[in-house]
Amino acid sequence: MKILSIQSAVAYGHVGNSAAVFPLQRIGVEVLPVYTVNFSNHTGYGAWRGPLIAPDDVREVITGIEERGVFGQVDAVLSGYQGGEGIGDVIIDAVARVKAANPEAVYACDPVMGNAKSGCFVAPAIPVLLRERVVPVADIITPNQFELGFLTETEPDTLESTLASADLARAMGPRTILVTSVERPDREEGTIEMLVVDDAGAWIVQTPHLPMKANGSGDVTAALFTAHYVETGSAQSALERTASSVYDLLKATLESGARELQLVEAQEFYANPQMQFTARQVR
Repeated sequence: MKILSIQSAVAYGHVGNSAAVFPLQRIGVEVLPVYTVNFSNHTGYGAWRGPLIAPDDVREVITGIEERGVFGQVDAVLSGYQGGEGIGDVIIDAVARVKAANPEAVYACDPVMGNAKSGCFVAPAIPVLLRERVVPVADIITPNQFELGFLTETEPDTLESTLASADLARAMGPRTILVTSVERPDREEGTIEMLVVDDAGAWIVQTPHLPMKANGSGDVTAALFTAHYVETGSAQSALERTASSVYDLLKATLESGARELQLVEAQEFYANPQMQFTARQVR
C-alpha cells in the first residue's frame, strides 16, 4: 500500500507527518510524505521556528512525485492540519490527479479545527474552506466530536445526535466518518469513545480515558485508521485496530512522564495491536 500524506512536519516531537509516517511504515505502508510546514516543534509550546511552505512549493513537490509515474500506485491521499488557505487548493488538486491515475484511490481528510476544551484554533477562513470545498471531495473524514459539530453546524453529544451529525457529514460527500473524542453524557465514567459510520453500519468503541493532553495523537489515529480501512474494507476492524494501537501509545506516553508522544518506543503496538477493545455495532 502507498499513501501520499500531505501534512506539517516538526523536527522535535510528533505531529502531522512527524506523527503519521512512522506508524504507517511500521505496519508496512509505503509513505510519500509532503510537508506543508517545517517547524522546530509544534505550536502548542507557544514558540517555534521554521517556515510555512508556500502552496506553490508544496504543489511543485507533488508534481515532481507525479512525474515519477507513481500516482497510479497511490492507494490513499491523507491530509491533516491546514495552516493557510492556499494549501486546501493544492490538496484538492492532488486528490483529483491521484484519482485520475488510480480511480480506486481514496482521500482521507482529518479536518483539524480545534477541540471541545480549546475551541477553534485555526484561522477563521479554514473551517469554511474545509466545510465548503475540502470535505465534499473526501471519501473518509476523521473529525473529533467538536469538529463534527462545527462542520455540520450541530451540537452532537448523545449517541443519537452524534450519529445524526455523522449522517449530515456523509451527505456532504464523504462515505466514511470516524468521530474521535466522543464524550457522551451517559457513557461509563472514566471512558472515552470513537465512532465510525459508513455504508455498512455504525460501530462505537470505548477505551479508558487517560488524563493527558497528547499533541499528535489525532494524526496517528487518522493515519492508522485510513490504512487499516483501505486494507480490510471493514470499518469495525479498522476501528478496533486503531483504538488498540493508539490507546497503548497514549498509555506508554503517560507512563513515561514525557510531554511528546513516545512514538518510537510504542512501535510494537502498531505492528501487533493487542486488540483489547471490541467495537459494538450501534446501527
